[in-house]
Amino acid sequence: MALYLTRFSYTPETWARLMTRPEDRREAARKYIESVGGKLHGFWYALGPCDGYNVWEAPDDVSMAAVAIAIGGGGAVSKFETIPLLSVEDTLDALAKARTIAYRPPGAT
Repeated sequence: MALYLTRFSYTPETWARLMTRPEDRREAARKYIESVGGKLHGFWYALGPCDGYNVWEAPDDVSMAAVAIAIGGGGAVSKFETIPLLSVEDTLDALAKARTIAYRPPGAT
């Protein structure tokens, strides 16, 4: 299964609701990914450009996209970005394959 990093930010209305009724959102996130056959590996809140980060495992890109669409369409987040993660082994394979590509920079002869 593939790993994904998501970055999200809540809307001001979501933060207001959470202040009124604090809730641990890890269980909700776990249920979303498990509904498509995946697994939640981590859930963190952060200070900075995004309110939180998740690491997910999903069977495929379509399954992860379905979770992202459901969350993004739910109205509680103002931003939800999904980043596929590559293992070190996959990156080493990509590096080996990159050597076989005859790349020519623009304007070079």
